[in-house]
Amino acid sequence: MASNTVMVDSSIFEDIQQKIDDDTAFNDELRETVQQLNKQVRSAQAALSQVHAIPRDQLAAHITKTQPLIHAEITTISQLATKASQQPYYKWNHVWTRSVQDACFTILFAHYAASSALLTIEDLGARLSIPVNLKDRDAFHLTIEEYLLALISLIEELARLARNAVTIGDYSRPLEIARFVNNIHAGFQILNLKNDILRRRSDGIKYRLKEVEDVVYDLSLRGLVPKEETKDEEMKT
Repeated sequence: MASNTVMVDSSIFEDIQQKIDDDTAFNDELRETVQQLNKQVRSAQAALSQVHAIPRDQLAAHITKTQPLIHAEITTISQLATKASQQPYYKWNHVWTRSVQDACFTILFAHYAASSALLTIEDLGARLSIPVNLKDRDAFHLTIEEYLLALISLIEELARLARNAVTIGDYSRPLEIARFVNNIHAGFQILNLKNDILRRRSDGIKYRLKEVEDVVYDLSLRGLVPKEETKDEEMKT
């Protein structure tokens, strides 16, 4: 009786193994670049943390000194974008998304410390020289979620800055931060967030706002903020 057994061509699995090896090599290459970015982010965060103890009139000079660290992050993100765009974006973005968020936070914080203003997502994309919220092609880009999560990190840092500003005698900064955080909180109220992590973290903005408002309230009780200035800030909000 003739055998009906069908032999499977082993080259099928050899081809699959080659694909696995290629993915592994690409993953290792990506992670090496991300590790470099993480080191640069830590250096930038360490330098920017000094903002909490620096008087306002010395901030501009300090932020200028941090720019090479920010530039190093941007250079590495450019390298990451070149590599990542060789492959499907959403297959690999989990490797770098947290690191990109952290880098975005340092850029947002440095800009706020220097100007008390917020970079838009388009401004941030331009600083990084990468596209924003891509929908027409599969390539490396800055997502809305990454921008918003970095912005939430900024709010958390500013709540800390409001308290520390008081310890170095800068009583006007908490008022500015309160107005800024209040505006950001109002903006988030408009958003209908679908991302679970983003929604959970954005819920914390109201607590950060309360922390800052408590600092302003305490300053007012102690008579450390002129009533006219307080009224001006309340009118702006």
